[in-house]
Amino acid sequence: MQSFWSDPYLWIHLAGIAALPLSLLICLLGFAAGDPILPPWLEIGLVAIAGIAPIAWMQSQKPFCIFSLLFVALRPERLSELQRKLLALFLVRRSPIGIGLVALVLVLILRWIYAIAPIAEAITPISSHGLGLIVAAIGFLASNLFVQVPFSVFLVMASSDADVMQLEPIPVDQVAKRFLVFGIPVNQIVPPLDVPKST
Repeated sequence: MQSFWSDPYLWIHLAGIAALPLSLLICLLGFAAGDPILPPWLEIGLVAIAGIAPIAWMQSQKPFCIFSLLFVALRPERLSELQRKLLALFLVRRSPIGIGLVALVLVLILRWIYAIAPIAEAITPISSHGLGLIVAAIGFLASNLFVQVPFSVFLVMASSDADVMQLEPIPVDQVAKRFLVFGIPVNQIVPPLDVPKST
């Protein structure tokens, strides 16, 4: 176990992938509403672009800062040196190819969901197909978020302690400029994990 694995924010955001089935269910219910109004390839394409583009751009240009939870975020000045080193590692480990491959897999899943959508026609609460496409796009946007962020966390957690220690920490005044810091700034969200040192 790497020493930096004791940071709880890594585990919280890695576990975010557990929300993927729910977001894909939202896509299914959206596609199932009403009768198609556009050719299937166009409906899938519009939903795919709406869901992929914002998250892919974010992760490649200004990655999501993991030191946040729901609608609150740690103030940059409250981040420890190790946490700012981890942010530096997120920049080093970001992979445009990996982001693209994850997006491709999600598009294939989206096509499958579109194909089976008629099975949910009787249970979807959405009244019209136009509204359903908007709901599906929101669900697919969430799906990308719940996969792309854990994927980036996985790449960081696959690193060694030496990889982290050799990096310069991101300066406090650069955190908000280089990362997407989402939420109301607070001094603490979750306490650090107290991991006993091995002897």
